[in-house]
This record gives sequence, C-alpha cells and structure tokens, in this order.
Amino acid sequence: MTLDINRSDLCVGIVGTGAMGRGIAQVTAQGGMKAIMFDAAPGGAAKAKAAIVDTLKGLVAKGRLTDPDVAKAEGNLDVADTIEALKGCHIVVEAVFENLEVKQKLFGELEAVVAPETILASNTSSIRIASIARSLKHRDRVCGMHYFNPVPLMKLVEVIRAADTAPWVIDAMVALGKRQTRVPVVVGDTPGFLVNLGGTAIGTEGLRIYQEGRATVSQIDAVMRDTCGFRMGPFELMDLTGIDVNFPARKIIYEGFFHDRRMTPSPYHESLYAAGKLGRKTGGGWYAYDAKGNKVDPGADHVPSVVPAANVVVMDSHNEKLVGLVLASGAKALAVDDGKSPILVAPVGKDCTTVAVERGLDPRRTVAVDLTGDIAKRLTIMTAPGADDLVRDAAAAILARSGAKVTLIKDSPGFIAQRMCSMIANLGCEMAMIGIASAADVDTAMTLGLNYPRGPLALADWLGVKECHEILVQLQAITGDDRYRPSQWLRRRAMLGMSATTPE
Repeated sequence: MTLDINRSDLCVGIVGTGAMGRGIAQVTAQGGMKAIMFDAAPGGAAKAKAAIVDTLKGLVAKGRLTDPDVAKAEGNLDVADTIEALKGCHIVVEAVFENLEVKQKLFGELEAVVAPETILASNTSSIRIASIARSLKHRDRVCGMHYFNPVPLMKLVEVIRAADTAPWVIDAMVALGKRQTRVPVVVGDTPGFLVNLGGTAIGTEGLRIYQEGRATVSQIDAVMRDTCGFRMGPFELMDLTGIDVNFPARKIIYEGFFHDRRMTPSPYHESLYAAGKLGRKTGGGWYAYDAKGNKVDPGADHVPSVVPAANVVVMDSHNEKLVGLVLASGAKALAVDDGKSPILVAPVGKDCTTVAVERGLDPRRTVAVDLTGDIAKRLTIMTAPGADDLVRDAAAAILARSGAKVTLIKDSPGFIAQRMCSMIANLGCEMAMIGIASAADVDTAMTLGLNYPRGPLALADWLGVKECHEILVQLQAITGDDRYRPSQWLRRRAMLGMSATTPE
C-alpha cells in the first residue's frame, strides 16, 4: 500500500485547534494541501481558521507573503463541525492535550469514520504511539507526527514509528513533512522520542553539578553560553519552558528507561516544582525575575583582588593554549617549580585534587584551568580544598589579562564544560547506537529542535572523540557513578580514531 503525498487533492484532517493544531493546519495549507480542522469545542475550529488567516495577513504586512499567497492558503483551510466530516481525509493528525485515555478514545472514533487506508498520526510529545494504537483494528497505519511549537517557525518534525507502523506510512509522513516545508526525522517509539530524550542530558548534568555544590546556576549557564556557544544554559532553559513542563518530563523519561542513571532527575528540581516556582511564568524559578520579566542574575565572574603573579609554573607545557595565555599576560612561564609561584594545569576529565596528587604537586598552589571551547570569552578555574586563595587569585589575574572573564568553581572532575558537553554527546551516541534515529538525524533534530550550536555527535567531534571518551572514563572512575559510563558507540570510535558521526 502507498499514498501519493504529491497528489493535488491531498486532504489532511487536524483534530484539536490549539496552538499546535493551528500551526499544523497553517503549514499544511501553505504547502498547497487541503486542511480540514475539527475541534470538540463549538466554534473552536472556525476561530482557529480566522486566527490563521490573521497571522498570514500579518506576514503580508511584514513583506514575507503576498496577498495571492494568503488567498491560496485561506482557500485550503476548511472547518468541520463533526468528526464524521473527516471521513474523506487521506491523513488525520491529532493535536489534543496529553492524556492517553482521551487520545485512545479519539483514535477509536476516527477509525470508525475514516477509510482503512487513512493514516492516523498523533502529535503527542510524550505518550507512546503503541499505547495510543493498542485497541485499534488497523494499527499498521498509526504513527507519530511530533511538531514543535511554534510550528510555522520550528522546522523540525519527528516522524515516529511504532512497533506495528507500516513502512509505507513512514515514507508517506516523511513526504508530508517535506511538503509542509518541515525537516522530518524518523524516530523510534521510545520515551521522549528523540529531542525530548536527547534534551535531558544538558538539564540533568547541570543539575548534578549544582547538586554537588560545584558551581552556581549562573556559573553553569554562563560557561555553557560563553565557552560552548549555547544560546541558553540549562537553568535559563528550564525557567523558559517551565518547571511544570520539564520536571514531569524528566520523570517520565527516567521511569521509561527503567531508572537508567544517565536520566536521573534531581530533588532540587522537584523542590521547585513542589513549591510552584515554575520559572518565568511565575516570576521565579532557578532565577528571580523583576516586574518587567527580566532575569535577576547574580553573575558568574570571579574578579581577582590581587596583582598578577610575575612567575607561573606551567605543568602542561605542551598545551599551546595554556602557554599562550601565560606568555600574553607578560608573566614568565617557569619549567621548574620554584616553591612559591602558582602552578597551572589543564586537566581533561580530572579534578585538581587528583592531578595534584598524581603529579606530586603542591595542592595549595595548583590551579586547574579549563581550556574547552571559546577561551577568549570565559575561562573556568578550580583548586583543591585547602588551596591558598592569594596564590589562586594571582594566577586568575594572569588569565584575566587575556580579556576573558574568569569563573571560579569548586573542585570538580571535568569542570563544567567538559562534563556537560561529554554527557550531551554521550547520550546522542547512545541514541544512535540503540536505533532511536540515525546518527545524522540525531544531530539534525537536536540542532533544529533545541537550537543547539551543534548536534550531540558533532559535539563529540568538537571536543575530540578521544577526549570526550576520556572525560567520561575519568568521571566514572572518580565519582563511581554509572551515569558516566561511555556509550559503546563512542568508545569504539574513540579507539578507532573515527568521527562520532561515523555510521555502523
């Protein structure tokens, strides 16, 4: 069985005309297809059509569409007063609220109305497609079609294949996504699908660092923005999407993967949820917000109050970045310890304590520097417990001469950037290995769906695949926590000297 998505009379039904349903109807109509909207609320579909037309007219005013474009799209929009009016549709996309029983009942009603070959798709973001289709007679024509809000602006759509979904259905829905000018990626029917699952890594590791008392919320966010190129840090992102959205999602994914340590939620996250501090929408979450909704940020910068050291011992003399920072500051880089100058090291995956003990360095004078990413904007430093604050600040003052901001955190294996990026990369590698999506689609989905500067597997390449693997090995060894176990996908490519994006 096949469905020609390019046929001129293709008709798509949309059930539910909230923000998502309206967006789906809009991109369908603009793609040259008939979009028939139905909503259980009387008059809901008609209001949705009017709102879509107003949106399109607004785009004309901005010069993005022409009047003929609007007229053509408006002609493709239709309203159904009853669910029976969808009987002639080739595809029906459900976009009602997230409740399994409601969706099961709706799909049963749709199956009784439409033709046996009509594709039924759910826009669910968290419910298994197999669960929705469980009681249907024709489960092979059911799939997921997960769009992102706002649909007209977010190009990604996840095409979700359940255990019973026929290949021709997936092919047809990929073609539909392209005709709607979306970028479709084919995803397995797993908790969180692709984007919501992959997006857990940045939040859970940020929470882990905070929970361990290694860094503040502001410090973690600033490092991810300035050194790694993320538009928002994990805590800013949680406040934006809402704690009432992301905490329950974390629990669903954690439970769905049978308590895999990589997905472990945080009690600190739950505390905000329980207190009703849900982020921007309530005026407070991880951050406080003023009356205008602006974030109140305590800052992430460490400003040294002492003069830069004249001499510094550079232990990692092979590290061109580290040597370059010292020489550019005007300080003298010593090859031999003079017993009084700061000692600079640039560990990969280890904390300052481990490096000092392993190398026999004076832990009071040893300062660890993270050289991950864009060091022109921000540098992260840490010291072992009991370190001399004046020596540390004399070293920090040297680094600050580069013009970069300096962030001082507590001793932590992998600093912030190394830990965060390696965990994001590791989960992406695991998703590719277990077949949730292809390696290419994992990267495409995460960049389009979450505005990441690069996909998880490309992030491993950016870190260095061997370095990424080593960071995780050290994290697991030092913490004893199985959450840091490297994906076998990553391990093999690190050993072989390959790109993390190399397919099987």
